[in-house]
Amino acid sequence: MMDIAASGGGSGHLVLLVDDLPDNLKMLSDALDQAGYRVLVATDGQSALERLDFVTPDIVLLDAVMPGLDGFETCRRMKGHHRAGHVPVVFMTGLTEPQDVVRGFQAGGIDYVTKPLEVGVVLARLDAHLRSHRLMSAAIDAIDAAAGAVVALDARGRAVWQTARARQWLQAYCGQEPGEAALPPGIQAWLDAQLAGDGAPQALRIAGAAGELALRLVRRGAGQPAGHAGELALLLEEQPLPVDPRASLAEAYRLTARELDVLLWLAKGKTNRDISDILGISPRTANKHLEHIFVKLGVETRAAAAALTMKHLHRGGGEADGAWSAKAS
Repeated sequence: MMDIAASGGGSGHLVLLVDDLPDNLKMLSDALDQAGYRVLVATDGQSALERLDFVTPDIVLLDAVMPGLDGFETCRRMKGHHRAGHVPVVFMTGLTEPQDVVRGFQAGGIDYVTKPLEVGVVLARLDAHLRSHRLMSAAIDAIDAAAGAVVALDARGRAVWQTARARQWLQAYCGQEPGEAALPPGIQAWLDAQLAGDGAPQALRIAGAAGELALRLVRRGAGQPAGHAGELALLLEEQPLPVDPRASLAEAYRLTARELDVLLWLAKGKTNRDISDILGISPRTANKHLEHIFVKLGVETRAAAAALTMKHLHRGGGEADGAWSAKAS
């Protein structure tokens, strides 16, 4: 008889065990516990789905034939769950016909064990799939760390997975819920239109408070035989809004809005009298503002202040002339 404790190597992993038969639950729960797993039990599909709202298991051991919501439909709903869609599912079933096995894989399962259950086989399968899942998770984490904003798509243009940066931008620009696997409806509609069209894909641009998000559909392996679309991916690129050099100048030297106005007109060669007339302030107030400006800029003369201002504006891509001429009218 095999040593259960030595065979599984559960290492505290959490298994969601779903079966409507008490005898099966007891036998498997005891074996998993002895092998070092933590076990969460559900006696029907709906209860299993409800548990996923509160806890995310490392793997699911799911009976295929249950009253009410059967295992196949339960698995399909698990794969659409916002928190547990990535969790591997292993079916337990007495159904061994090829079409039944195919149904399990189509529902999202990664493996199946047949009844009557051999505890040693179940533990070995769980251990193997957990090790594979850990490696895959590590690979995805590495991609997240090194890659840009990418959404991998299946042949129908549905999201399979997203890098961390893609998730962050979709949340910021489109209001996508954290953990949501599907693309926002607007993006999905645009993507469907791109895949249905015959021309070159057009970029989608979404404006936001921080800038603009550009989305592009790319195909790898294009030119394959009919029926093989190749690999599809969505590339996201954030383009920040252009920086206003005047605002940058004010921030760099901690100028107030009025001090910035005075400095900009000084840089255009206006006298204190001109500045007071343009801004509707007294000459004395204009002089006081200039005293504060010189201190903040670390200069002593009007010429030095004007030169520093023009240098900052042109370095930032701004134009000194015409930028504030509307105030002179």
